Amino acid sequence: MCSLTRPAFRLTATRLGQELAGRGIRLIYGGGHVGLMGAVADAVTAGGGEAHGVITRVLAAKEVAHRGLTSLTVVGTMHERKAAMADAADAFIMLPGGFGTLDEFFEALTWTQLGIHAKPCGILDAAGFFDPLRAMLDTAVAAGFVHQAHRDMVLAETDPALLLGRLAAWPPVTVSKWLDRAAPAAPATAPAPVGDTER
Repeated sequence: MCSLTRPAFRLTATRLGQELAGRGIRLIYGGGHVGLMGAVADAVTAGGGEAHGVITRVLAAKEVAHRGLTSLTVVGTMHERKAAMADAADAFIMLPGGFGTLDEFFEALTWTQLGIHAKPCGILDAAGFFDPLRAMLDTAVAAGFVHQAHRDMVLAETDPALLLGRLAAWPPVTVSKWLDRAAPAAPATAPAPVGDTER
């Protein structure tokens, strides 16, 4: 099913693009003219904003590239594509989507968790699409797989303006990823001296 068949999804994407353009925030994305990100790009450019795409040669050859962008970079592989977008972006926003959307978002989130970069990650929800995912993240915390501080890194809103505000105010998290790493042992108490005591 095409994501654009649900009006709430497309409306949210368009509102995000309008908000980005209105705030003068550049859009960095996968360079396509289809799907929700295509709708975001359309709204950004219609509002006079900058939209920069990064797409692979294979996808460009399939004629899914957006030809109305501020710039479009064509790379060889998906790994190059994701790396280029991650380097150019200051923050990451996930809209409703499929495997590729989840892959790109959670890779960026993991890099923030590990300290590879310090960039905020947010979910822009629509029609409750991400409710099961957010519940799964809570389950991962309860099961001991994710630290609560790292769960809290995933900002979520239904309003683009609120989400952008939270992303801008986000403080980097410095909690270690490894929940089961043993705490350092306390230093041993120095033994009492052995020998004659002063009389």
